[in-house]
Amino acid sequence: MNSRAISITLGAAMLSALFVSTAVAGCGDLSSLQGPFIFPQLSARLVGSTASSAKLETAFMRGGSSASIIGMWNVQLISQGNTSHTPPIPDGALIDWGFNQWHNDGTELLNSGGHAANTGNFCMGVWGQTGFLTFEQNHFALSYNATSGALANIVNIRQQITLSPSGDSYTGTFTLDVYGTDGAKADHVAGNVKATRVSVDTSFTTEP
Repeated sequence: MNSRAISITLGAAMLSALFVSTAVAGCGDLSSLQGPFIFPQLSARLVGSTASSAKLETAFMRGGSSASIIGMWNVQLISQGNTSHTPPIPDGALIDWGFNQWHNDGTELLNSGGHAANTGNFCMGVWGQTGFLTFEQNHFALSYNATSGALANIVNIRQQITLSPSGDSYTGTFTLDVYGTDGAKADHVAGNVKATRVSVDTSFTTEP
């Protein structure tokens, strides 16, 4: 296996342990968050082939200034500094994960793997470049009640990230704020972001 394999936490059992109730659990929603918490682990992998690495090296001028944020990413939002949250969230716990696309028109789209489709698992936002290999993202999600279909919460996720010089990964920080339909702030968490690029040669495997 290629050493550049990246891990994603998949599986209904793991996700249901993190998001116990799906009555209100749309993209970014924290209302049903409770332990036991899931931590990123090698339960499944996306694997980039050697050919993919070579293509990235050519396309993004590995180590140069032409690395691009545009493309598709496997992203994880990981808790940091939320031990006083109710319930307490340990550092390193997985808040959400999914596949994120950054577009060249300054918009972006996330397909969340941590939320059921009937509560809202697609969300979108905008991004801008703040410096050399640094970017910010302002992302909004709508969360719905799975039983009634009514809008339950509006979620704002903001990220500050740094792209690797190779252009095939990024890291950073995020804040996640949940608002009720009346505009009142209902919840807040923060943490770290890490992502790895998905290329045309990326494949899925459960092998170690």
